[in-house]
Amino acid sequence: MDTYTKRQYLLIGIFCLTALIMISRLFYIQVIDSSYKISANSNVLRRQINYPARGLVYDRNHKLIVYNQAAYDVLVTPREMKAFDTLAFCRIAGVEKADLVSEIRKARSYSMYKASPIIKQLSSHRYAILQEQLFKYPGFYIQARTLRQYPATIASHILGYVGEVDQKKIDDDKYYESGDYIGKSGIEQAYENELRGVKGISYMMVDVHNRIKGSFEGGKMDTAAVIGKNLISTLHADLQTYGERLLAGKVGSIVAIEPKTGEIMILASSPSFDPGMFVGRERTKNYMTLLNDPLKPMLNRAITASYPPGSTFKLANAIIGLEEGLLGPDIRYSCNGPRSAPIKCTHNHETPLPLLSAIRESCNSYFFQAFRATINKYPTSEEGFEAWRNHLMDLGIGERIGGDLNAETAGNVPKTTYYDRFFGKGHWNVMTIRSLSIGQGELLLTPLQLANMVSIIANKGYYIAPHVVRSIQDFDKSERELSFEKHVTAANPFLFNVIADGMQKVVEEGTAKLAAKVEGIAICGKTGTVQNPHGAAHSAFVAFAPKDDPKIAICVYVENGVWGARYAAPIASLIIEKYLNDSISPKRKPLEASMLSADLISAMHLSGGD
Repeated sequence: MDTYTKRQYLLIGIFCLTALIMISRLFYIQVIDSSYKISANSNVLRRQINYPARGLVYDRNHKLIVYNQAAYDVLVTPREMKAFDTLAFCRIAGVEKADLVSEIRKARSYSMYKASPIIKQLSSHRYAILQEQLFKYPGFYIQARTLRQYPATIASHILGYVGEVDQKKIDDDKYYESGDYIGKSGIEQAYENELRGVKGISYMMVDVHNRIKGSFEGGKMDTAAVIGKNLISTLHADLQTYGERLLAGKVGSIVAIEPKTGEIMILASSPSFDPGMFVGRERTKNYMTLLNDPLKPMLNRAITASYPPGSTFKLANAIIGLEEGLLGPDIRYSCNGPRSAPIKCTHNHETPLPLLSAIRESCNSYFFQAFRATINKYPTSEEGFEAWRNHLMDLGIGERIGGDLNAETAGNVPKTTYYDRFFGKGHWNVMTIRSLSIGQGELLLTPLQLANMVSIIANKGYYIAPHVVRSIQDFDKSERELSFEKHVTAANPFLFNVIADGMQKVVEEGTAKLAAKVEGIAICGKTGTVQNPHGAAHSAFVAFAPKDDPKIAICVYVENGVWGARYAAPIASLIIEKYLNDSISPKRKPLEASMLSADLISAMHLSGGD
């Protein structure tokens, strides 16, 4: 190797060594020396998450129905812990020693270097005491949070609740970390991304006494938290309160919709619970209490419970018969009252009768014959049934309607394959499935679907997917209105005028005359007395009003309510009157008092019923 080559390698080596020294020096200055300076000043660096306040929730009139209140979590970084007086700490924090030890063990198994929450939702009082004593407990510090609060104990099922995020969600969405809170149900879950805001991060210098000494490098590395966006819901808080009062002591639900917009004004389910039960240190205990309650107060009966619709379903069969050209002013069917076969009618009335009278009298015989004509119009029972079923799908029955109600169920409209499996292909016909003609048998609908069906009639053939949030309020207080799918049915709009005429007769002359008629308001309704093999029949009623300019469509369903006009119809009429007139007339005050005081739950327990 010549001298020139040796010099070349020597120069390269010198340059490499110089670069290595410079990099090492920079690392020392940037990392080792900075850490040393912090240690020398008895400070350590702490990464602190700044949790944003969740967005607020208002009703349709901008009345506040969900807000926030300050609370505090106690966190620990296991590697920074030293021996401490656990009993003294437990007294201050108000926790059991066994629970504290268990949580610290979990924190150690999760990470020795990352802070983990060990006491959640500490009250302001205990926080103030603990904050003064925190210097005695190295590795422990307090994280400010916010908890949900409610001005009134209403709408618990639809508002939902907030709980600790689970590991699956943490794995799926990197925004979340252990100890974060997330919407678990209702509006809180459906609009989690809007409500949660954006977390911020602060890097703080903390001394050996666990006291914050200031921001690291003047806060250059910090990011600000962004509060969640507010929601303007479609709920009418006052009307929701009134509906829940009327349902008290009963098992059932109310769904009230503004037909033109699909906005849900009332979504009540009973028994209910105080939404505040899911806030604070007792939330787990309260959850288990509610979960084990035999009356199932956590079940949202308005959108997840499926029931036979009973005679309210005759409206759907009337629409189908009109669409198929099998019903009309000149088409009448006879009825022999309780002697009718194969389905008995409940009472004697005019015969033969047209459609309007059949709706008014809720004639079982008439609607069975109309149903039979629909099925037999086609070459086979299977084809007739499929045609009938497709009409129901067009009315939003038999599937989830959509909107923003994530927990909504589809109910049940059987398929031909169900009857093929049960009876054998080709071995069933209209007689086999005759109970469907009067809303019984295998047919199951949610109260939401029934309210939506009435909205279609009110709108003369269309519905907008029912929803509970109207708009999202941006930070400048401007509102971004949400849009939901509009579904126009295949039926001729004229057909719905005929149905509405029949429903008006129900209230003014028929089965709901004494229970639902309100002076000065043209209410169109339909009662339903639903057979129940487990006890007294269920009480159902659907309606809209006023007839010529519908502003409210409603379904009330009361389990074990005996018959449609007993509880469901009066409750619905009171809500309609309250909404349209803003008060209940003096002559109907006794009816209101009767509905408010009725306690079917206690009566059922006293009688030993289920």
